[in-house]
Amino acid sequence: MLPLNNKSKIGLLCTLLVLLVISVYWQVGRFEFLDWDDTIYITENSAIQSGVTYSGIKWAFSTFHATNWHPITWLSHMLDVQLFGMDAGWHHLSSVLLHIFNTLLLFLVLTRMTGLIGRSGFVAALFALHPLHVESVAWVAERKDLLSTFFWMLTVYIYAFYIQRPELKRYLLVAVCFAIGLMAKPMLVTLPLILLLLDYWPLKRFPIRYPVDSNAVVLGRQSSIAYLILEKVPLLMLSMASSVITFIAQDRGGAVTSINDSVAHGSVDAVAIGFGWGERISNALLSYTSYLGKTFYPIDLSFFYPFRSDVQSGLLIQSALLILSISLVAVWLIRHKPYIFIGWFWFIGMLVPVSGVVLVGWQSMADRYTYLPLVGIFIIIAWGLPDLLKRWPGCNKILASAAIFSIFACAVLSYIQVGYWRNNLSLYRHAVEATPESAFVHFKLGTTLAEKGAYEAAAVQLEEALRIQPFDLRARFNLGLVLLRSKQFKKAIKHFTEILNRYPSYTAAERQIDIARSMLRQQQMIAAVNDSPEIYMQRGMRLEQQGRVQDAILVYQQILQYKPEYIKAHQKLGFLFYRSGRVDEAIMHYKTLRRLQPDSAIVYYNLGLALADKNQLDEAIEQYQHALRIQPDWAEIYNNLGVALFRKGMADQAINNFKKALQIRPDYIQAKNNLNRVINAR
Repeated sequence: MLPLNNKSKIGLLCTLLVLLVISVYWQVGRFEFLDWDDTIYITENSAIQSGVTYSGIKWAFSTFHATNWHPITWLSHMLDVQLFGMDAGWHHLSSVLLHIFNTLLLFLVLTRMTGLIGRSGFVAALFALHPLHVESVAWVAERKDLLSTFFWMLTVYIYAFYIQRPELKRYLLVAVCFAIGLMAKPMLVTLPLILLLLDYWPLKRFPIRYPVDSNAVVLGRQSSIAYLILEKVPLLMLSMASSVITFIAQDRGGAVTSINDSVAHGSVDAVAIGFGWGERISNALLSYTSYLGKTFYPIDLSFFYPFRSDVQSGLLIQSALLILSISLVAVWLIRHKPYIFIGWFWFIGMLVPVSGVVLVGWQSMADRYTYLPLVGIFIIIAWGLPDLLKRWPGCNKILASAAIFSIFACAVLSYIQVGYWRNNLSLYRHAVEATPESAFVHFKLGTTLAEKGAYEAAAVQLEEALRIQPFDLRARFNLGLVLLRSKQFKKAIKHFTEILNRYPSYTAAERQIDIARSMLRQQQMIAAVNDSPEIYMQRGMRLEQQGRVQDAILVYQQILQYKPEYIKAHQKLGFLFYRSGRVDEAIMHYKTLRRLQPDSAIVYYNLGLALADKNQLDEAIEQYQHALRIQPDWAEIYNNLGVALFRKGMADQAINNFKKALQIRPDYIQAKNNLNRVINAR
């Protein structure tokens, strides 16, 4: 049992750790879902959006969706939807809660195994606040990191109880927790080996004489190395089963890249990849050193780091020498500084499944892969610095100041890094700044800008993606779409044609070419009509002369489609529609002409004629009267006005208008006849 004051310290540190996590991650409650895998896991996944159902649970345990088998992760997302619906903020906060649990469990595990509260608390604080861990917490789709780590920590915690009193039921509990963790994310496959490392230190189970000052609490008795290995065999079998299932799932989903694949499974959405074993091993070595560098200098963090296909031999040799040197030093110091050996090979071993030797996807590394492995480095720091400075005057004050400063620095950097995960645009903009030579991040930013209608800015990003990776068909296709929407049809056709030259069966590009050509013809027609509408008017009149009235109408309508206020086309259409009995359409064009030519008497006259034919006599009379105010000496208007008045039963006014028509044109036979008919009808 720990003394009461130690329990108080543990309680206080747990409270501080919770507050530290909240201070950095509270902001995620206002964040959105991303189009970077959140679509696959939540927003476009009907099985998840149904919440917790029998069919959903069955699906979770039987699907290889997202090229993985992780039913516990699916169930976690289902539960979030069941509780919070599609409110992204609450999904984010669920991840933060899991991160808090993981931080506290790590602290309790190390405290139980070592008995050193301060150092264990420092490791937990670095784990809680390091910027490399932001991706796992602030990205909803990476819930699997948090869940698997939770069960990893729980497995180790129960393992500490098991070795204190080895019993079958305790061992079974260890195996069950480990199995559940594997069903959240298979990266835990190295856990049996990590347990073997922990057996050496701090659990002191190996049959050797340990230094007196090796900083550990003896929880169980020492056993033979053979027994310790044999003890891990059932767990290793679980790891092997998980590895096989994972490989099958990712191979079926196209995530595992085979040697010299040109395009993964022939998908036009994939970037051409052809990496041999040498390139993969080189990338793995550089990734290890990059992770180390970003651990101590966490800047330019990105959601995506491109695979390194062209590595300078000098840099590769330096990376190999660094890793080899640290490994040899760790082995050399294993007896006197066992935490260095344990921490280093914890870090190295846990990263093996995601090192890139077996290439999954086409990223070279990822911040999220460090979520558990960095604990090994943190252990080296937390135990190494006190050992290094223990002879210095004021050692404790120096260590306390350094710890406070590093925790504060991590908190500030993580707070800033968390903010980049607010939405797609902020994430991809930062990624472009952090990794400017990554074609994929330019593609993602360009696509996001295009979705927001910022086509000019989108084209810049997509062109940059193609500069870096000319065979990125997704970027070329999206650039074609952006150019299409920007009405740069010739450029769009060029990009779609380049896609077809490489992938002739890509029907989506064919469809877009047809659309682009159609819109180009339309654009050229608009330009032609705007530049010389008279040419099209002459074409229409020739068709009229040939008796092809309907074809002429189509030509005039085409002119108005691109030049909607062209008066001559309205005049022609009004006349042709009236003559062919389509009076309503004639009226529509005459009314447009009335707006365009408010001082034209003939426009009002023609409109009056058409309205009279529709028996809209009041409106017809109004149009005739307006025409006469413009041109008072027009005999035909007086005659037609008289006819309209007579039809309304206003004979006297009709007679007056017929007489005015005859005053202007005494030989106007039609007006004479109309006058006589009205007089005789009285």
